Amino acid sequence: MATSVASPEVLAAATPKAPVNKWLVTLSVTFGTLMGAIDSSIVNVALPQIRGAVGATVQEITWATTGFVIATVMVMPLTGFLGRMFGQKRVYLACLVLFVAGSFLCGLAWNLPTLVLFRFLQGLGAGALQPTEQAILRQTFPPKEQGTAMAIFGMAVMVGPAIGPTLGGYIVDNWHWSWIFFINVPVGILGFFMVARFVQEDEQLRATARVEAERQRKHMDWAGITLLCMGLAALQYFLEEGQADDWFQSPVIVICALFAATCLIAFVIRELTAVAPAVNLRLFKDPVFASGTMLGALVFAVLMASMFLLPVFMQELLGFTATQSGFALMPRTLVMMLMMPIVGRLYGKVPARVLVGIGIVFAGFGAFEMSHFSLATGSSNIISAIALQGVGFSLMFVPLSATALTNIPRERMADATGLNSLLRQIGGSMGLAIFTTLLSRYSVQAKASIAAHLNPERWEVASRMAATQKGLMQHGLDAAGANMASLQMMVGNVTRQAMVLAFDKLFVLAALMFVVVLPLVYFLKAAPGGGGSHEKPHIDVEI
Repeated sequence: MATSVASPEVLAAATPKAPVNKWLVTLSVTFGTLMGAIDSSIVNVALPQIRGAVGATVQEITWATTGFVIATVMVMPLTGFLGRMFGQKRVYLACLVLFVAGSFLCGLAWNLPTLVLFRFLQGLGAGALQPTEQAILRQTFPPKEQGTAMAIFGMAVMVGPAIGPTLGGYIVDNWHWSWIFFINVPVGILGFFMVARFVQEDEQLRATARVEAERQRKHMDWAGITLLCMGLAALQYFLEEGQADDWFQSPVIVICALFAATCLIAFVIRELTAVAPAVNLRLFKDPVFASGTMLGALVFAVLMASMFLLPVFMQELLGFTATQSGFALMPRTLVMMLMMPIVGRLYGKVPARVLVGIGIVFAGFGAFEMSHFSLATGSSNIISAIALQGVGFSLMFVPLSATALTNIPRERMADATGLNSLLRQIGGSMGLAIFTTLLSRYSVQAKASIAAHLNPERWEVASRMAATQKGLMQHGLDAAGANMASLQMMVGNVTRQAMVLAFDKLFVLAALMFVVVLPLVYFLKAAPGGGGSHEKPHIDVEI
């Protein structure tokens, strides 16, 4: 018995479409992404207050951050799979509800286990928000405005983590720490009703998704999903806790590394052989998507590393307060907010390779300028360097996000954005792990190198010690006390100078990383007529 099935084109043609109001769609879906991005960093400044409230140690409270990130990376690559099974809009709304509920419960947490559990729930919700927004914006804006779409997405993804510490510091200084979570509730509720009211899925995409979903149900990839979740959870734990546990000196970290490698290798093999894989890894066969995604991961790695390094440098070596360091970093955020819309308009008029190449030069030069920081560095020196980086990050992120998806078919857009977001998140975690480890090692090496030249028999050292002791004795210390105090001051000065040298070395490394990846820009030339760039928008708005 033959059964006739209406083609997706017929279904689309039979359904009258309301005009697309792209700005209402954009505003609706950006709320969730911005909240998720801010929450990736806002908690860090409040950890001392939260630790006291829930009765946790310094080591234990890091689980509040680790749990959130682990949950986020577990969901990101499954965004396309979940969208086909339940509908893209439903997945976004469900994850937004889960994120808001998790935020509210985090504010009510009464001990460490409940806080970690609620942060995990919050991360599960946040995981699908970024890739879903990216897919919706990609499908909403016409080809000539893809740069504008990715500029809006980039402002949420990159500006969110940058303003998180400043916003968190202000909230903690003026209100209770729980408000860093409660503030998400009204914003999330507003975003929910706007998405429910304005964003509508295209019938052609839904018809295609129903066919794919039926195939997935018949060949459910439980093995792939299980291997993915276990592998990513172990990998993220390895990256988040490795430095604190001295990496491979810890049996737990060694086991996590081996377990993550085994699960992820098995996952890749499973997805490449499964009848209906949950995650479409074959998208990486497209060199434009692969190179754009990898470069985006590098940009995020350096961004997250510098967001960690600069506040530490300013607070521990320059004597800035947490609030002062937060405001000192704001110029980079403001530059990115200003530049991204401009770069979005340039995209399509200027080749993506040119924009990214110029961005790499700006970001690399900004990192090189930071390598000249010293104990005499002032706010103006910091602002000029991070402003250069802000220009560079904007010039890189917008064309990378847009160009990477150029050749991706519309029905695979959510799969691609999920993988793109995953690699960006893992890149940030790897950058942070690598740079924090190197900071510790470089500072130890620099301290040993400086100490080797501090021979008391050298005239310079002896005269410096004598002058210090004389000054201390004039302030009332006896000879023995002045001698001990001068030695302690000398050790403190050596430690600070060693940290400065370590930071400078890391900034040089960051600059070199940009130089090394510059050749990858060659692969960013999108093929003409790429599926992602020449489609009409298919997300509609009901007026």
